[in-house]
Amino acid sequence: MKLFVAALFLSSATAFVPASSLVRSSSSSSNAPALFAATDTDTKALIPPALNEKDIQGLYETNVQSTYGRYPLTIASGKGCHLYDTDGKEYLDCVAGIATCALGHAHPVLIDAITNQMKSVHHVSNLYFIPAQAQLAKWLCDNVPPNKSFFCNSGAEANEAAIKCARKHASVQRGVKKPVIVTAKQSFHGRTLAALTATAQPKYHEGFTYDGEMVPGFKYVEYNNVEDLKKVVEEIGDDLAAIMLEPLQGEGGIIPGTTEFFQTARQLCDDAGALLMLDEVQIGMGRSGKMWGHEQLNVVPDLFTSAKALGGGVPIGAMLARGAAATTFGPGDHASTYGGNPLACAAGLAVAQVMCEENLLQNVQDRSEQLTVGLEALAKKYPAILGEVRGWGLLKGVVIQDDYSAGDIVGDAMKAGLLLVPAGPSVVRFVPPLIVTEEEIDAALTMFETAVKGKVE
Repeated sequence: MKLFVAALFLSSATAFVPASSLVRSSSSSSNAPALFAATDTDTKALIPPALNEKDIQGLYETNVQSTYGRYPLTIASGKGCHLYDTDGKEYLDCVAGIATCALGHAHPVLIDAITNQMKSVHHVSNLYFIPAQAQLAKWLCDNVPPNKSFFCNSGAEANEAAIKCARKHASVQRGVKKPVIVTAKQSFHGRTLAALTATAQPKYHEGFTYDGEMVPGFKYVEYNNVEDLKKVVEEIGDDLAAIMLEPLQGEGGIIPGTTEFFQTARQLCDDAGALLMLDEVQIGMGRSGKMWGHEQLNVVPDLFTSAKALGGGVPIGAMLARGAAATTFGPGDHASTYGGNPLACAAGLAVAQVMCEENLLQNVQDRSEQLTVGLEALAKKYPAILGEVRGWGLLKGVVIQDDYSAGDIVGDAMKAGLLLVPAGPSVVRFVPPLIVTEEEIDAALTMFETAVKGKVE
């Protein structure tokens, strides 16, 4: 029996093997060329990588697909909250890889963790137990309500896992045949197809529909609109599988959720036996000033997702769940080749260590207050350009008035030595590393004022 199980396991884990009809035997006709045959004349020497090429933007133009609108800036190195381009110019980084580099750049604890793990073992797949994965899962579960973790590689993957979990939970627990997930307009949940469907922004759906439709099973509501949420959930009825929301909408313009809206979502899910799922990919891991954004709203989800800062810049994502959601997936229901590998989890543990030992949550709260006061003062000083300041912790947005664009302000700030990122066309986003200092926030405010003042003069 053991031999049979082992043989079955190995056969299911084996990579593609050509069908027998495609494999030529020695008795095959010599008039036809053998499939997959290779001779010395067919073998070509590989071209080595262009490591010494200086025209990086030229290499992009000829070799990289144009899926990003990049600024004309080539980064060579970084240290702490500062980046340096190929010309040696220094920039104060208030982008942090878009809320990813929580420990800034070249942090010694992260360097040591990754270096030591590479010297040991960096990837083995999830066929085996991985100590760092178990340790990171325990740290996460010790510090959040959920009691089980699933690891992947990105926020989009984590959200895809959540969507699959919601569908299977509705099917298995309640026999739902047509499960519906409610998400909010102006949300952003990722670029993979189901996560993109959950992203209720039509501009991102263009060109990716089938007969004008995205993935079925999603309904949209106005963010923070309690009555709209109740109405849509009532229309869905017994088919409600989950409500999936960002505690704070990041790409949608740095809009914090309201306690009433989220507690209503919690109650509606409880009433229906559905899952409340929260996307913490950008606001989570301490960026809000609390460990998780939903702590700002006094609500406990059944499931939430994390990525970005979880690995401090090393790709990793996670779906964390409690109750029935934590046991919905069984072997074979969901998987990831790279998810939770030793290298990524070593990085996650390094982030966890620094967050605890250096009390980063307190630093986020202190620097948040300082940044908010400074930005509100600038908004008062330049009301024709700057509007409302909003957000939590070190995810702050400044509304740009109608006659100006966030992209232009970000470009001018870059010239002044400050890196920022838009959140939509009319909001400038500040997302510095969580280790940012008082002096660096002061410097960021000074450079930002230089960019704003340039629009007045």
